[in-house]
Amino acid sequence: MAEKSGVLTYKGHPLRRKDNLIYYGSMADKYIVMIQVMSTDKAGSLELANKVHLQLQLTDPDLKSRDRVVKKSDLPDLFSAVDMGSIWLMRALAGK
Repeated sequence: MAEKSGVLTYKGHPLRRKDNLIYYGSMADKYIVMIQVMSTDKAGSLELANKVHLQLQLTDPDLKSRDRVVKKSDLPDLFSAVDMGSIWLMRALAGK
């Protein structure tokens, strides 16, 4: 992950966090990925995600929220979700 001008990015796309939601991608593009941390475990002084919900969504504001969802999956950790989300986003934006 790299930080450019105060914006955290991963593989060239911005990451934004609001509470337990992480948005990956730009709203200016056709698709974004939403990652929702469903539950966490304590590991010392850290909280680690142990259940994560992942969705590939259209950014069209005219669609209802349930109609925006293109793909979804439940994963066991945050790393898997970000990795899978980056693959989904890359393929969706490439038109595959």
